[in-house]
Amino acid sequence: MNFANAFRVFKSRDYRLFFTGQLISRIGMWMQRTAVIWVIYSMTNSVLMVGVATFAEQFPSFLLSPAGGITADRYNRYKILMVTQLVSALQAVLLTAFYMYGYHSVALLLGLSLMLGIANAYDIPARQAMVNDLVKSKDDLPAAIAMNSSLNNLTRLLGPALAGIVIANYGAAICFGSNAISFIAVIICLNMIRFPIYKAPLKRKKPWTDFKEGFYYMKKEPEISRTLLLCSLVSFFVITYNTLQPYFAKTVFHGDAATYGYMNAAAGLGAFTSTLFIASQKKTGNLKNILFINLLLLGAGLIAMSFVKVLPVFILFCFICGFGTMSIMPICNTIIQTVSVAEMRGRVIGFFAMATLGTLPLGSLVIGWLSKYISAQHCQLGQGILCLIIGLFFYRFLMDKKKMEVNDEVIKSQHQEEIVLNHK
Repeated sequence: MNFANAFRVFKSRDYRLFFTGQLISRIGMWMQRTAVIWVIYSMTNSVLMVGVATFAEQFPSFLLSPAGGITADRYNRYKILMVTQLVSALQAVLLTAFYMYGYHSVALLLGLSLMLGIANAYDIPARQAMVNDLVKSKDDLPAAIAMNSSLNNLTRLLGPALAGIVIANYGAAICFGSNAISFIAVIICLNMIRFPIYKAPLKRKKPWTDFKEGFYYMKKEPEISRTLLLCSLVSFFVITYNTLQPYFAKTVFHGDAATYGYMNAAAGLGAFTSTLFIASQKKTGNLKNILFINLLLLGAGLIAMSFVKVLPVFILFCFICGFGTMSIMPICNTIIQTVSVAEMRGRVIGFFAMATLGTLPLGSLVIGWLSKYISAQHCQLGQGILCLIIGLFFYRFLMDKKKMEVNDEVIKSQHQEEIVLNHK
């Protein structure tokens, strides 16, 4: 594993600024998300309501991410990001103010989570597509995408751990306020980045035409369509095991917010380790093979974790499952970004967000409802078995390296042409 490949992307000043701003902001976001889930579970003692909270924040991505992708292809991505960051900051300020003044309504928390979800539906396609604008070399693109995922996973490690400590000692309002303050950093960094000169399309088509073109392009590219199908199945049936974690923390292990934070932190550490490993890969040809192995690892980890009764061992399996889980998103993201052409990239990422973040809330609702009738342990066991089945179903696709090896050469020249044109 060559970590020099992983960190080479930081030679770019603009990417360093982008990464720094996102790092600070997403630590705040994970603190807020952890606090919202813990508050709702503490108020209701219902895994189903945790699923509803996840649904409220992430379901807008299912409905609106294609529109977000079209917007990212049609308009200046810097301006899109500024608007989404300001809306997200406003949401965090409102959440902090309402909670500090005693408005602890579940309906209010869900409503503000919905507001954040709408902003994210437009933020994610623009932010992910922007990586291509900041990275000068195609060889660094897989590392940049993976480092973006490692950023999310590092913050998933730090944010919940900090949130658990802060909630236990000072209350949830401090977590909400920390998220509001964190947006100052990302807005400053965005204004310091030297983005490529934006060139508006000579002729903008109707949004519905753009959507149809993106949809048909996705369908005719098997590398993209199969990757998105894999993402959606894993997101719906497997990754939603996180919905069950408050139940294990409070009911099975008789813990508090700190216990829940440690579980999330262990998963985040595993995820961060996983994405560093992915970022260290110089070529994309091996990524699908790694994805297959990690699907098996995740499935086996979930099956084993469903039988664990000792907290330290459970936290160890949180690390293992985090390692398996968070390799899926960066690998799939890398595949679709390297295969897609520049003019379709925003729309393809929109469909990617729809297949991942969009299906997660639906799966969270299902697993929350199912846990009312069978135990959380049995739910998690079933998710592990399904993960193994999905991995075996896509075996031939994931073990075929030829397509990705060809793309390494073809897309490299395409990416260099895009960089030249964007900076003229």
